[in-house]
Amino acid sequence: MKKFFILFFNVLFIITSFGQTNGIINNANSSHVKFKSIDMGDCQWTDGFWADKFKVAEEVMIPYMGELLTGDIGHALNNFKIAAGLKEGEHKGMKLHDGDFYKWMEASMYIYAQNKDKKILADLDRYIEIIGRAQAPDGYLQTQVQTTDLKRYGNRQYHEMYNSGHLYTSACIHNRITGKTNFLDIAIKSADNLYDTFMPQPDHLKRFGFNQTQIMGLVELYRTTKNKKYLELAELFINMRGKSKVIPDATASFKFIGDMVQERTPLREEQTAEGHAVLALYFYAGAADVYAETGEQALIDALDRLWSNVVDKKMYVTGAVGQTHHGASSNVDMIHEGFINEYMMPNLTAYNETCANICNSMFSYRMLGVHGEAKYADIMELVLFNSALSGISIEGKDYFYANPLRVHHDGYDPGNDTEFDVRQPYIPCFCCPPNLVRTIAKVSGWAYSLTNNGVAVNLYGGNKLETKQLDGSKIQLKQETQYPWNGNVNITIEKCKREAFDILIRIPEWAKGSTLLVNGKDIESEVIAGTYVTINRKWKKNDIINLKMPMDVKLLEGNPLIEEVRNQAAVKRGPVVYCVESPDLPKNTDILDVYLPLKSNLTATYRPNFLGGVSTITGDFKLRHVNGEGMYREIAKPTWETQKVQLVPYFAWANRGESEMTVWLPILWEE
Repeated sequence: MKKFFILFFNVLFIITSFGQTNGIINNANSSHVKFKSIDMGDCQWTDGFWADKFKVAEEVMIPYMGELLTGDIGHALNNFKIAAGLKEGEHKGMKLHDGDFYKWMEASMYIYAQNKDKKILADLDRYIEIIGRAQAPDGYLQTQVQTTDLKRYGNRQYHEMYNSGHLYTSACIHNRITGKTNFLDIAIKSADNLYDTFMPQPDHLKRFGFNQTQIMGLVELYRTTKNKKYLELAELFINMRGKSKVIPDATASFKFIGDMVQERTPLREEQTAEGHAVLALYFYAGAADVYAETGEQALIDALDRLWSNVVDKKMYVTGAVGQTHHGASSNVDMIHEGFINEYMMPNLTAYNETCANICNSMFSYRMLGVHGEAKYADIMELVLFNSALSGISIEGKDYFYANPLRVHHDGYDPGNDTEFDVRQPYIPCFCCPPNLVRTIAKVSGWAYSLTNNGVAVNLYGGNKLETKQLDGSKIQLKQETQYPWNGNVNITIEKCKREAFDILIRIPEWAKGSTLLVNGKDIESEVIAGTYVTINRKWKKNDIINLKMPMDVKLLEGNPLIEEVRNQAAVKRGPVVYCVESPDLPKNTDILDVYLPLKSNLTATYRPNFLGGVSTITGDFKLRHVNGEGMYREIAKPTWETQKVQLVPYFAWANRGESEMTVWLPILWEE
């Protein structure tokens, strides 16, 4: 027995010694994680879908966003200059604008991790110097508060926690990629101030908290510095929730209390996802980071329940979440941009904030690390190809904040600056654009994970992986595929150790009937959709794994409890959800007059020069011609017109001018 324990701890020491510490999430030494991060830059897209998106991010998205945020439109850098005494003027932009700038800096660093452009570093160093000069001597940093008469932590809507969390995350990423500490020093000084302010738990701050990205940021700061007080503070921010009376006070109006801000119920007792979707999912993601370090069973039990509640009862077919702009929680607290009742899934008024959708994938990525199960990567992928990418235009300069599943010009018209059917070059509430751009820039870091004795393939796309396994051995893989337009994936082993090890291949839940070959021969394991297939063998150079996923066009229906999609269908091919858009209909055709016959002869065609290169789906649809006015009408026999109609990927809609769109289509069931 003694020899067993010696061997066990020696193996554990070897694994933790060679774990990658420069990942997007540094979970190399996290005891309660099954899938570990690869280092940033170890995986690079080479061709195909994500390589194209990364190139647009590098050449267009990030430079354009930089022009906005360092200029007089976004004004974020100006705010830091004013706080630093380098510029005169008044703070402009929202209270959370500092955090938007940190996210953009983080996105820039992911690009640098791959292209090593020295100008990116030089620019960041200039911004970091300004941020450092703006920081108060005691470490406090929030430009709006510092440049006005506002009181520190005087109102939870100041977003001090949100800004701090993005500061910590961005600074940790900067340190891991560059080895520099100039940004990290600012983050440490700020976190120390946060610790000194909140750790004593003064009465007036016991229920303080709003958009709690600081939990994720503090855990990464702990992982970076090894200072355990940051982990303790992260736990405190979880433990404080749900312990105080839910009443309006000087720090929170009646609009921003209770479920809206995750304070009605302690997290460990929560049964359903409630409130503002971004606030909830950032909170859950932070709690998953804490669990990865502590292993507290009650915490992961709650997160398992909440993940299932979101995915199985409150998530759209596109992976989007946050059904409504304004509404009420299950406990009848006023909420906005958030979750409402289970199976209540409106399409025309669906909110689905881009940030919320991205947070859904961030939470799932952390749960993938904890559990090592394919269902979490399935949700990551669903979001990435659909409800995340819909938030930005093909050319990379215009943005959506809300992402409904149906747009009709004679229908719902909210008339505000977050809901519109034409993407905007700048949104006053600018949280979503940099969040999306940093996700596109870093997604190669999600493509693979390191396992106990091997590598897991999480996402598909043309790429090259050069990394080290947890035992320190080098491995190089090359992935070739035109996914998601083609289901054929080849993975070539270019370098590896001589001893046997695992390669885990994710079979998406939708990919029933997939085949998996090694060097042209069937593997011995069963290929089951919705799982990772583990292939263990002594690999050698030029071994080839071939995964072939059937890319049939499928019609999906909703749970019968979803009233809004009864007798309707959504079209999906592989991981991509499709929609009908008015530019593909005869002139003056109403989007609501399009019906989908059960037998529509739907076929997919790849069009390399259309919408950045996508597969479209074409079939025989029915257009209903009916006259009638008023809210309710007597049924009359309709006149039908058969029309060949093209469907486009949902993420690519609204790139051809103002248009109408729908994901769900009424079904004609006649054989």
